[in-house]
Amino acid sequence: MSAGKILVVDDDPQIRRVMKATLVSHHYEVVEARTGEEALEAVPQELPNLVLLDMNMPGMDGLETCRTLRAGSEIPVIILSVRNTERDKVAALDAGADDYVTKPFGIEELLARIRAALRRSPTAPEGGPHSFTAPGLEIDFDARTVRARGKDARLTPKEFELLRYLVAHAGKAVTHRELLQAVWGPDYGDEPEYLRVFVNQVRKKIEANPAHPKRIVTEPWVGYRFVE
Repeated sequence: MSAGKILVVDDDPQIRRVMKATLVSHHYEVVEARTGEEALEAVPQELPNLVLLDMNMPGMDGLETCRTLRAGSEIPVIILSVRNTERDKVAALDAGADDYVTKPFGIEELLARIRAALRRSPTAPEGGPHSFTAPGLEIDFDARTVRARGKDARLTPKEFELLRYLVAHAGKAVTHRELLQAVWGPDYGDEPEYLRVFVNQVRKKIEANPAHPKRIVTEPWVGYRFVE
């Protein structure tokens, strides 16, 4: 039984061969692309469940590919890169990536990141809200739709799960570690830059004034709180 279909995008044929052999041995179907342009053509044809995308490619690089892909799709994207600075990670997340893995990486780490990105189970606790309605904001958690100030707000899967968790715990200061582990999985907890990027993106989509948020407020040194 297939664990899912993964599109591997890398200009290095040896890396693609190794990745394919490894992923196939763990029951994933694999399709390949050598360039960002090929990846954009492959997604609507192959309908993969996830994209592993190298950041450094000739022509259309990983960031541009991710931005273009994200403009028309909610497919999970994991960026792979030799760069390990916070600035590079933030740039990838800003481009719409769900995760960022630094080369060289252990295969078990990569598989854990893939499983986390593929998860679609609700992050809200049992009995969590099915919807939220307030002036200027309507959320249908079952339909996965958000309307802000009368207009549809398109959230990526990770942005939506982050918002879902905060709304489910409205009024409570949710710590960075709790949010990371709830949305990305138990292997996370020390990636606060992920939260800064994703919270800022959600604020841009739901807040009347993202620079002075009224819904998702920062709890200094602790985490974030959703205000009803």
